[in-house]
Amino acid sequence: MNVDEWFVEEVLPLEGSLERFLMRNWGVTDDIPDLRQDIYTRLYKAALTEIPDNTKAMMFATARNLLIDRRRRSRIVSIETVMDFEMSDVSSNEAGPFQTTSARAELRILQDALNALPDRTRDVIYLRKIEGNSQKETARILGISEPTVERHVSKGIRKLADQMGKFGINVMRPKAKQTKAACGE
Repeated sequence: MNVDEWFVEEVLPLEGSLERFLMRNWGVTDDIPDLRQDIYTRLYKAALTEIPDNTKAMMFATARNLLIDRRRRSRIVSIETVMDFEMSDVSSNEAGPFQTTSARAELRILQDALNALPDRTRDVIYLRKIEGNSQKETARILGISEPTVERHVSKGIRKLADQMGKFGINVMRPKAKQTKAACGE
């Protein structure tokens, strides 16, 4: 079967399911046609290399990843933009030059530390700590279990704290659970 036949026979019949998925997980009805088209484009390009065995699974994984990317891009403000905005602020409550420089350096270090996290851990940290999603919602969006979300948050926060600590930035680390043996019981 060639890619065009595969697309017509395997992908297009799933359009209703895809649209319902997008409406449930995106919520902006006007964006649905563009999102659907982006998903179709990604699927088609991937199928040019190899037609997938499970079209439905690939389509929904592609949709989930696209939504995560869109959310990430819509919420992230580049450090340069923040700095440009700060430079234009002339309020009387301005921080001094040392505080401003220090804060910018800390932001750069934090951004580098976030970028160094494994992709899945970074996605979990982003959804939980930046977007403010619940553990349950984060698990649903990423298609993972809630305990897995919890492990990624714990691991990610520890790694971020360690990285920040290497630069002398004091951050609160999550407390490790104490066992009875560690408490001397």
